[in-house]
Amino acid sequence: MTDERSNDLFKRAQAVIPGGVNSPVRAYAAVGGTPRFIERGSGARVWDIDGQGYVDYVMSWGPLIHGHAFGPVVNALESGAAYGTSYGAPTAAEVELAETLVRCVPSVEMVRLVNSGTEATMSAIRLARAATGRDRILKFAGNYHGHADALLARAGSGSLTLGVPTSPGVPRSVVAQTSVLPFNDAQAVGRTFAAQAEEIAAVIVEPIAGNMGVVPPVPGFLETIRRVTTETGALFIADEVITGFRVGLGGAQQYLDFAPDLTTLGKIIGGGMPVGAYGGRRDLMEKMAPVGEVYQAGTLSGNPLATAAGLANLQALQEPDFYQRLDTRTQRLAEGLRRAAAGVGVPITVNAVTGMLTMFFTGGPVASLDDAQRSDTERFARFFHAMLDRGIMLPPSQFEAWMISSAHTEEIIDETIEAAEAALRILM
Repeated sequence: MTDERSNDLFKRAQAVIPGGVNSPVRAYAAVGGTPRFIERGSGARVWDIDGQGYVDYVMSWGPLIHGHAFGPVVNALESGAAYGTSYGAPTAAEVELAETLVRCVPSVEMVRLVNSGTEATMSAIRLARAATGRDRILKFAGNYHGHADALLARAGSGSLTLGVPTSPGVPRSVVAQTSVLPFNDAQAVGRTFAAQAEEIAAVIVEPIAGNMGVVPPVPGFLETIRRVTTETGALFIADEVITGFRVGLGGAQQYLDFAPDLTTLGKIIGGGMPVGAYGGRRDLMEKMAPVGEVYQAGTLSGNPLATAAGLANLQALQEPDFYQRLDTRTQRLAEGLRRAAAGVGVPITVNAVTGMLTMFFTGGPVASLDDAQRSDTERFARFFHAMLDRGIMLPPSQFEAWMISSAHTEEIIDETIEAAEAALRILM
């Protein structure tokens, strides 16, 4: 395969964009080589500027649940753009999108639209602190909630795992109010609340982790969070920026049967356009300005193109058996990958839920960040490039979720498994 034009464009990009990319994972730093610059997409496939085609499992990191250039979304954008791209004033579409979110997501009674998942989580945390009169946030290692200062924290030393910054430019004083615990460790949650309950405003968690690879919750983990937050007056924030509308119409909270106080959404609700949302109980959301005193604003929030695309995207998810079909294809891919690896003796663990999976290069199981980090990242990098050479584009990191869309037919899934069998053989 030739990547001459991608190489040239990457060199140009590096001269004017830090690292040549506008989001770090795109730079292929974890796998080596030159990122492919994409020219177009259709269904389950993308084509780069050198004309090479790939089955795509990035899917814009999740929102393209119907595949690229999905007809209803394209039509909504084309017709909407003819009337204007932004007004800075209310529109009917943003009301309709909010009504759809409230109808579909079980715990959401009111919702506020924003421009990104980072904005959503940042705003939900501000609201939680205002509602409780407390400052401390509890999060989990391996969960990513956007790049707001308070959330760019890792566990520090000491029994209470007080946060320390993960990025220069993040004040220690900000993350000092963040506690970081191991994901799936219910006992650690209990111990921390026993020591810090009066300080904790909220627990924020990806109910199904997607940013250290796909890691589902173990029995009792989310239940413990719900119990201790209810008992102490802290709030439970479910970060469903990835899982919302991907694992089910009601998100992970419906899929796993739990009820958070606040929920953050993104990705799919914009159909590929920049959008996010946070919502929850009416009494909490009515603390937001202009009804209440908690301030948050955005000129492009509820953008008419984003809401039009989102409505078209969500409407198609309400077809009968949509998620059952998506889950069947996800599990078909997961089982095929397991068989392929077993056939050549490569130790892997595949964690899969509806519409998303990760193939970890470790014998597993993988239930935490420590488990995930035991993966052989060098072997993954070789596998990544072997798959790329065979026309399969995976997320360029061991610790990301593969995204499956309704456009990934059984034939495409089988094509992927066949490529994986060949790629795994060269790793031995």
